[in-house]
Amino acid sequence: MTVYNSKINVNTESYAKNRREMLAHIEQLQMLNARGALISQQRKPRFEARGQLTPRERLARLLDPGMPFLTVGNLAGYLLDTSDPEKSIPGSTIISGIGFISGVRCMVVVDDSGIQAGSLTSAGGYRLRRSEEIALQQKLPFVHLVESAGGDLLNYTVEGFLQGGALFGNLAKLSKAGIPVISILHGSSTAGGAYMPGLSDYVIAVRNNGRAFLAGPPLLKAATGEIATEE
Repeated sequence: MTVYNSKINVNTESYAKNRREMLAHIEQLQMLNARGALISQQRKPRFEARGQLTPRERLARLLDPGMPFLTVGNLAGYLLDTSDPEKSIPGSTIISGIGFISGVRCMVVVDDSGIQAGSLTSAGGYRLRRSEEIALQQKLPFVHLVESAGGDLLNYTVEGFLQGGALFGNLAKLSKAGIPVISILHGSSTAGGAYMPGLSDYVIAVRNNGRAFLAGPPLLKAATGEIATEE
C-alpha cells in the first residue's frame, strides 16, 4: 500500500487565507443554488389555492426517500436573464437531476411553475437539453413533471425556436433507443409545454389539473378575442 503524505502546512497564514476565501466562495454558491427555490416558494399560497403541490414538494414525493439526488445545470443562465447578480435566477425555470424512483436511477426534470409560470427560457432550454443528452448517453429513463406556459415569448428569438425543436427531437431519439420517456402532466401546459407530454411514451395526467393546449384560453383571447374555458 502506498502512503502519500501531504506537504500542506495548515498552520501558515497563506493556508488560512486560502481557506477563508474558499469558504466564502462555497457560501456564495450555496446562496445561488437556493435562490430559485426561495423565489418559487413565494408562490406556494397560489399552488395551495389550486389544490396543488409546489414543484419541489412534488419532486420530493416522487423520489425515493433518503436516496441522493444529483442536480444538473443548477447554475444555467446565471447573469443571462439580468446583469444584476442580486436578481439573476441560477438554474432558470427548470429543476433537473439524477435520482432514484422505486429503486431505478432516472433523469428527472421538473418545470418550476413558481417562476414565470414555468415558461421555457433559453437557459432553461439548455438545462433541459443537457438532461436529455445525459439520459441518452447513460440509458436513464427520462421523467418530466410538466406544468409550463411554453416558450418565453417576451424574449423570442428565432435561434431559441430552433433550439426548442432540438428538445423535442431528443425525446424521439430517447424513445427510438428504447429509453422510456414519461411525463407527469399535473398543471396547465401550453404550446411547448404541451409538446413534451405529446412526444412522451407514457403520460400520467392528474385529474382536474393536468391540461395541455396548443393555445390556452389567454393566448386564444389575445389572438382572436374568443373567450373559452380550459375545458
